[in-house]
Amino acid sequence: MSHVLVVDDDAAIRTVVGQALRRAGHEVTVVETLARLDRLLASGAPDVLVTDVVLPDGDGIDHIRGVAERFPALPIIILSAQNTLTTAVRAAEVGAYEYLPKPFDLDALTNAVAGALARGGVLVEDGLGEDDRALPLIGRSQAMQSVYRVIARVVATDLTVLISGESGTGKELVARAIHDLGPRRSAPFVAINMAAIPRELIEAELFGHERGAFTGAAQRNAGRFEQASGGTLFLDEIGDMPMEAQTRLLRVLQSGEFTTVGGARTIRTDVRIVAATNRDLSQQVASGQFREDLFYRLNVVPIALPALRERRQDIPLLARHFLENAAAQGLPRRKIDAQALDVLVVHDWPGNVRELENLMRRLAVLARDEVIDAEAVRTMLGEATLSGATAGGGRAAVPDLAAAVRSYLARLAVERPGLLDDGTLYDRVIGEVERPLIEAMLARHGGNQLRTARAMGINRNTLRKRLDSLNISTSGDDEGTDPPA
Repeated sequence: MSHVLVVDDDAAIRTVVGQALRRAGHEVTVVETLARLDRLLASGAPDVLVTDVVLPDGDGIDHIRGVAERFPALPIIILSAQNTLTTAVRAAEVGAYEYLPKPFDLDALTNAVAGALARGGVLVEDGLGEDDRALPLIGRSQAMQSVYRVIARVVATDLTVLISGESGTGKELVARAIHDLGPRRSAPFVAINMAAIPRELIEAELFGHERGAFTGAAQRNAGRFEQASGGTLFLDEIGDMPMEAQTRLLRVLQSGEFTTVGGARTIRTDVRIVAATNRDLSQQVASGQFREDLFYRLNVVPIALPALRERRQDIPLLARHFLENAAAQGLPRRKIDAQALDVLVVHDWPGNVRELENLMRRLAVLARDEVIDAEAVRTMLGEATLSGATAGGGRAAVPDLAAAVRSYLARLAVERPGLLDDGTLYDRVIGEVERPLIEAMLARHGGNQLRTARAMGINRNTLRKRLDSLNISTSGDDEGTDPPA
């Protein structure tokens, strides 16, 4: 029977974890301090060590650095409520087998213990310093924890990474985190956006060109591969890369060598490739727009970034972070109240984190009061919706009725939360939308019920029933026949 040693200062967690692991067939010892851990280790190592980070007598990650040196074959699983990228990377740094953010799923823990016993081994070590770096990414949601765990595993390697996600989700921030937390951090991080460069110039931008290679090439220019030598090359919007440039990039990834445009000398490249896209590259492969062999070369380690609407619990943290950043950059210092945060949480954020950051900067400048309230947020979101452009070409967008409903529900949740669960919510919302809709349409058609019914796509009898139900009176001409039902 395998022996699992659990270290956590929370008695409830010790009990629940101990019971779950015993049910899975393991012998379990639970302790609450690092001192007791050391006393047990004096008589030998368990088969698996599970430990929290914040303990009464020290930092669990710092402590297991020495444990890992004494018992290099001991699989260590780290639990932590400090659910940040820094924690995930520190766990990888000390050779932890797995990192599970709290609250964790018991099945995930028992599976991790089973995997540790079956495979043994550790994650990776990257030699990071002890200093606590400024967080490159913000978020404590489960969706972001998955991202952190992948980043922690790849920072010390040179594996090619493909980051996918909607525009504004922070793909370049992930690329920079992989670079800044890895062994290449002292070398350049060079980014190139494929969508922003004319197709005929992409190869020259990537690989450089010689003097006279094309019209206007007055001197030799180093390309991004040379500029990033020893560091990381970030290929943003890789899905917009033309096919001819894809072919040449593939050859570079296969051979590690390239020549400049118009040049004959072979240049050896030493860069780590991180690519990103907001497109579905597998669909582009199927339609012949992207090379399948290049896709597999790039997609060695995939990282899928969640849209902001898929990680709503991170929105308050992000909003406050962006206000602090704005103040640090000289904009007025603002705070935001709980009701305003509720409004932010229910918004759909088609522009994702970038849209939220821009909104908070506008609020920092334009809000009248030091504390941003819900009305200020609703007003700013309304202005953003009305001033937006349609996908078809530049006209003002129709106000977002769905956003208004979400804002209404957020306001109810704060001001009258009991109304959300009293069994009347549907009728109340429909009634509050229906009354102003009918009144506005009646006014538009001079009170004429027949024309109003036609415009709304209902028959006049239905309209009359709704007028009676809502106690709406009309004074306009109502002659004519009903439209078909």
